[in-house]
Amino acid sequence: MTTAIILAYVGLALMIGLAGIGSAIGVSIGGNATIGALKKNDEAFGSYMLLSALPGTQGLYGFGGFFIINSKMTPEFIANMTIGQGTAIFAAGLSLGIVGLMSAIKQGQVCANGIAGIGSGYDVFGKTMVLAVFPELYAIVAFAATFLISGGL
Repeated sequence: MTTAIILAYVGLALMIGLAGIGSAIGVSIGGNATIGALKKNDEAFGSYMLLSALPGTQGLYGFGGFFIINSKMTPEFIANMTIGQGTAIFAAGLSLGIVGLMSAIKQGQVCANGIAGIGSGYDVFGKTMVLAVFPELYAIVAFAATFLISGGL
């Protein structure tokens, strides 16, 4: 039972920690691109800000997954947790954490290129938003899998 509880809490920590780290890196990539683009075109700050903030959503998915799983972990559930349940929570946490980490970083890179393009005078905001959704899709899939795993607990 103790091993199951440790697995579950490590999984929750990975879920929120890795997704949050990915978002912090992703928004920093976008923020750095914004600073450079502002030197060329400071009138497009609203577009820069939206694109810079977009990779922050993966951290929210990590927090949402944590909230969903943690709400199931009542004292009674914890007292009777099986190794299978602990492993399922660990797997959900690891999956959402790693996918959130990588997709936020990659989304930040896509957004940074769009920010640079807007800064250079190109009208690419809408196209950048469309392309930036692709890495996010995988974070949404991992979040959905976490939701499904929580239903099986």
